[in-house]
Amino acid sequence: MTVAFWCVLIAIFLPVVCAGIAKFSSGKFNGKHNHNPRNFLNNLEGLPARAHAAQLNSFEALPGFIAAVVIAHIAGNAQLVTIDVVAVLFITSRLLYIIFYLADWPALRSLAWLIGMGLIVGLFVASATPMPA
Repeated sequence: MTVAFWCVLIAIFLPVVCAGIAKFSSGKFNGKHNHNPRNFLNNLEGLPARAHAAQLNSFEALPGFIAAVVIAHIAGNAQLVTIDVVAVLFITSRLLYIIFYLADWPALRSLAWLIGMGLIVGLFVASATPMPA
């Protein structure tokens, strides 16, 4: 299994981490809220609300990243080292995105998001580019 595939697994768990931060940083979450957790999360404010928003965005970023990694491996045009490096950079950008979201630094958050999306595009471009002979 490649590093990039491990990065996919990490990316899958980033929304779970954000959800945990959203629920437990509020100081209000308890077992009764598990009957309707979406309602609970939608009514948060401040840091817990930002953590919930980061959770939602982390889910939104998943399909593109997973597709890019799998397609890059299938296409075989990009060297595995390149795919692994770009995948690690994507995870790094997502971690920074979450940190910047929690800290309420919107400009840096947007920059981290843009870099992450650029890395996904980079994986697709690397997949489409023929390897030199």
